Amino acid sequence: MTITTAFASLADLLDRHPEQLTLLAADETTGTRDDGRVERACEDASAEIRGILFARYSAADLAALDPDSAAILRVYAMDIALYRISVSFARTSEILKERYDASVARLTAITKGAGGLVVLGSGSGGGTDPGVGPISSGGVVIEAPERMFTRERFGRL
Repeated sequence: MTITTAFASLADLLDRHPEQLTLLAADETTGTRDDGRVERACEDASAEIRGILFARYSAADLAALDPDSAAILRVYAMDIALYRISVSFARTSEILKERYDASVARLTAITKGAGGLVVLGSGSGGGTDPGVGPISSGGVVIEAPERMFTRERFGRL
């Protein structure tokens, strides 16, 4: 299964950080913004986020996030992408590094249960299983065959 959806896009970065993006992603020779490198940085940031969140969420869960959860991941993806762009163009700053570190720390905290993402529909992010009840994203569900040795069966031996 190939996941191609990015949590943030070039359009998102242009909407939120137009001047910063133009300064960070200016091609070394032409001075124009290199949109191809920006898009690759967005894809890389999304891959990094998925790599962190796969400790707690499946690919299906991440594809079925509610709008608020998707919005916060977009913010983290933009911070990670801006840092990756700045590194790619050798234009890093302490502020971008701090925002990157904060985003990664927040994502890591989510995987450890300090916060969470809302997954629409079923899945490990809060779905249900008939007969079991609600399953939290950190819950454990065990499926096993029926017990062979019960008090009732031993009583018949």
